[in-house]
Amino acid sequence: MTSTGKIDAAKNEADRQGWWPGTLRSRLFIILFAGLAIAYSLSFSILFIERYMSAKAVMLGTLESDLATSIAVIDRLPEDERPQWIDRLSRGNYRLVLGPGLAGIPDMSGRAAEIAERIEEAAGHRFPLKVEAIPGDDKRLQGHVVLSDGSQLTIDVTPRGVMPIASWLPYVFAIQMALLILCTWLAVRQAIRPLADLAAAADAVDPGKEGAPMSETGPAEVARAGRAFNAMRDRIAHHLEERVQILAAISHDLQTPITRMRLRAEMADDTPEKDKLVGDLSEIERLVQDGIAYARSSHGNAEKLSRIDLSSFIDSIAYDYQDTGKAVRVIDLVKGTVATKPHALRRILTNFIDNAIKFSGAAEICVTEGDQGQTVISVLDRGPGIPENMLEAAMQPFFRLEQSRNRETGGTGLGLAIAQQLSAAIGGSVRLYNRDGGGLVAELTLD
Repeated sequence: MTSTGKIDAAKNEADRQGWWPGTLRSRLFIILFAGLAIAYSLSFSILFIERYMSAKAVMLGTLESDLATSIAVIDRLPEDERPQWIDRLSRGNYRLVLGPGLAGIPDMSGRAAEIAERIEEAAGHRFPLKVEAIPGDDKRLQGHVVLSDGSQLTIDVTPRGVMPIASWLPYVFAIQMALLILCTWLAVRQAIRPLADLAAAADAVDPGKEGAPMSETGPAEVARAGRAFNAMRDRIAHHLEERVQILAAISHDLQTPITRMRLRAEMADDTPEKDKLVGDLSEIERLVQDGIAYARSSHGNAEKLSRIDLSSFIDSIAYDYQDTGKAVRVIDLVKGTVATKPHALRRILTNFIDNAIKFSGAAEICVTEGDQGQTVISVLDRGPGIPENMLEAAMQPFFRLEQSRNRETGGTGLGLAIAQQLSAAIGGSVRLYNRDGGGLVAELTLD
């Protein structure tokens, strides 16, 4: 799939998901936080309802017992002493009034009906009772009781809230929610971090470099994943090493029969077929030599590091080509020394220069300093360049842009692969890009 196709697929996936976040971290955070918040809310609601019902039962029970006592006391007092006891027998949620009270309406529902029932229970069904709601105030009730002597007693009830909310409760709730968010974030972080470490380790896998193994510490599942990943990486490295060894062995063993065939061909009579046979043997021999060079390039660590004068080194390579009549020149040079592997560096640059000469007839060498102090060696040409979508593939072994399979025009397809292997061995990196105005730039960056 091309990069454009990948971008379109990502956009379509994002449109399909809608509001749902694209990262696993965000999804886990939302799921855990939503689940814990709902569970916490349900627990809080159950406690609130239970407390409400308990407080309501206590309030109604207290109202009934207090009213029963108050009505019984007022009924037994002489009529002239009753005004002195009215205030004493009144409570915070009801007040006793001698006389008929205010006119009300009999329509009651909800908590008012429950309170009316409690007033009736307090009267003990011994006194005529009429409970009415006061118009304009849904919470206020009046019970009109006719005492034993025929006088009227009014019970003015104003129910209080059954469960007042403490002023500090919102702060406690906010602290609890903050702790919930923090714990959810920590849990998600602990769950996601091994995946991030695994992705980083996978990105760092390079067949040409020996990287550090993935950590095998942590929970049992994480440690097991680390061991499995390290074992997989070792198997891949062993497979690649075995493949290179097979290539080297085959290439090496082919040299002896090729030499015998060349000697026999040279001893044959001069004919056009002899010339063709010798040419074919030369191509086979060149392919075998490139195969051996590619196999050796994967073992570039055998060469020791040494410090060289870079300007003299580059000039010597250019002079060698100029002595053979090749158009190679140095256009820019940074003075100084570098610690590298000279033979590997020479092989990389000669591969670049050979390609430039093959496709354009000339090569230019430029040495500059990178943004972060690296040494950048570039080989430039004015050839046809490489299509942008094939720049990465051009670094693969046996990849040839020219599909005729003619060794004179397309080569073996190992030159750039060898350069990439050797650059990894000396701690550098290779990059290809098309030159402004036409041509190609093969760039080697030495850290």
